[in-house]
Amino acid sequence: MNNIGEESLHLSTYVDRTANDVYDYASDAANLPAWAHGLGESIEKIADHWVAAFSPMGRVVITFAPRNELGVLDHDVTLPSGETVYNPVRVIVSGAGSEVVFTLRRRPEMSDAEFERDAGMVAADLARLKDLMESG
Repeated sequence: MNNIGEESLHLSTYVDRTANDVYDYASDAANLPAWAHGLGESIEKIADHWVAAFSPMGRVVITFAPRNELGVLDHDVTLPSGETVYNPVRVIVSGAGSEVVFTLRRRPEMSDAEFERDAGMVAADLARLKDLMESG
């Protein structure tokens, strides 16, 4: 892999539910522990941010894009180090269902193994979201 720090990987999954249904569920940060295990298994709202105290990365602060009609679920994750990682996410209409696309950005210090591990975690999170949405 080259251009470390500039590399992006688009991970996506088709969900057999409308884009509005998926966006409504996924944009509610209180639902994150059910499907986004990469952010931890518990989350709480503090002021205008969401805090995952026990994420795999330690205590992280999550700030979401304002609710919108375009399916944009972008969010910043501020790591314990103070570094903020921008995560572009979209819910897109796809026929009668939807596609959820997460753009994973490689941080400059990430090794190939760390980038691949993060990609696997995002793929697992998207699979959980799909399963939850299609079973409910």
